[in-house]
Amino acid sequence: MPHDGQDMPSAPAILPDLLSLTGAAVAPAQALLDTARTRVRAEVEEDGRVAPALLERHQTAAHALAWLATYVESLKEMQGWAERLKAEGRFGEMERLILQIAFGEYLWQIYGGLPMSQGEIARPQDMYLTQDDQRALMAPEVMTLTQSGNSQAARMRLVELMRANHGHATFGATGLDDELEMIRDQFRRFADERVAPFAHDWHLKDALIPMEIVSELSEMGVFGLTIPEEHGGLGLSKASMVVVSEELSRGYIGVGSLGTRSEIAAELILCGGTDDQKAQWLPQIASGEILPTAVFTEPNTGSDLGALRTRAVKDGDDWRITGNKTWITHAARTHVMTLLARTDPDTTDHRGLSMFLAEKTPGTDDAPFPTPGMTGGEIEVLGYRGMKEYELSFDGFEVKGEDLLGGNEGQGFKQLMQTFESARIQTAARAIGVAQNALEVGLQYAEDRKQFGKPLIAFPRVASKLAMMAVEIMVARQLTYYSAREKDEGRRCDLEAGMAKLLGARVAWAAADNALQIHGGNGFALEYQISRILCDARILNIFEGAAEIQAQVIARRLLG
Repeated sequence: MPHDGQDMPSAPAILPDLLSLTGAAVAPAQALLDTARTRVRAEVEEDGRVAPALLERHQTAAHALAWLATYVESLKEMQGWAERLKAEGRFGEMERLILQIAFGEYLWQIYGGLPMSQGEIARPQDMYLTQDDQRALMAPEVMTLTQSGNSQAARMRLVELMRANHGHATFGATGLDDELEMIRDQFRRFADERVAPFAHDWHLKDALIPMEIVSELSEMGVFGLTIPEEHGGLGLSKASMVVVSEELSRGYIGVGSLGTRSEIAAELILCGGTDDQKAQWLPQIASGEILPTAVFTEPNTGSDLGALRTRAVKDGDDWRITGNKTWITHAARTHVMTLLARTDPDTTDHRGLSMFLAEKTPGTDDAPFPTPGMTGGEIEVLGYRGMKEYELSFDGFEVKGEDLLGGNEGQGFKQLMQTFESARIQTAARAIGVAQNALEVGLQYAEDRKQFGKPLIAFPRVASKLAMMAVEIMVARQLTYYSAREKDEGRRCDLEAGMAKLLGARVAWAAADNALQIHGGNGFALEYQISRILCDARILNIFEGAAEIQAQVIARRLLG
């Protein structure tokens, strides 16, 4: 916050009584959020309800509110993480520095401006907040943290500890229990040994991830991780899914994403399938015997799924599908498509959509789509290459009547919405893995590269970049773990999952961009893996809900 113009004394690396400071800072941040919510709601309500037209007119304010709420929730989760570690006797110097820098930086951004993207800063006045409103933040503890929390001394000390800890996949205790840490160790080793050494070559060759890797993941239970044991899965928690996705994505986002389609398909079937469909499909998905793909998006609809035009027409007891789909991941190799199509031709919104479990024959390099009634072509992409992206066309493609999900028409959009919590939690985990990969690659390069007689990491701005990567990764990690715990407890968590995905995607892009900057010109060379990590990070702000859509969803929940 603004001060009286006197030079501030240099702060110690770690502030005294830190947990009391950070704990006391949460309430003022929450109070500002409450005021902002009231102010924005007053602009978008009509007759006591949020009016879509007004929400769109005040979109900047609504999305700024979504980011503010994400920051406040992040600070709460960081405080909870720190308190749990302290109770367990694991709140060491590294963890203290991460907490202090996170609070110092995020409180300042709450006061001065929240970066929604590189060129969009959400200011308090965008949410109709006044200077008087902002005085809620001027508690002594907040003032101390903003002035001295994210100091160069704190960042440099954190990087010293990171250098001593190099080789570990995380920097600072994550707060996981012993079972989840054991799972992390298993998949960390797999990523280090079976994925990371080969990922860049797969990327440069635009090659599919070898089936040998897919088979090994099947044997490790990745595709049935959260499927209940009675349906052939491991019956583990969503938190375990987060840990597995994070570690595999740290090796390569393509490998970390192999389980995503299985997660989506299983969730669809568990929530909306008939008993026969569960018995037929879930054990095969869990074992990796069949690979599913999600077929939702169309060329002219993007995020507006309610406007889908692909038609499903009754043909006796069966269905015939006609239409076009795009951005279909891993489409050629898979055995079944969770396919969203319009079964009621008289509708123009989500109410006429149905979901199908559409069987297909896996393709080969020479014949990627051998099933009658469907054709496809590859979409060449910058990154996220290991499964490939496709456009698909359906012309009378046959789907058996028994493969209408749930056996009822018109439920497709509702069924899909039930999967979004898990999908976004999993995407947030992938983002953390990509960000962690960028941090480790950037740290190693900064250690190895000498300039002006010393390693790059000795320069404060280089070290500060690395410190902020570690801090923001931990913030996104704790927010993601929280959303997973909420899901495991059976509580609605679309808000928390959306926040985790929103922040995680931004953190991944910032980490990759900064790690490439540390590489200098070499980072722009294809031979350096940071060039791949940058391309892979960019997709995270787009799929599973673009950042703008994600902020809109969060805002609607906050204001409704």
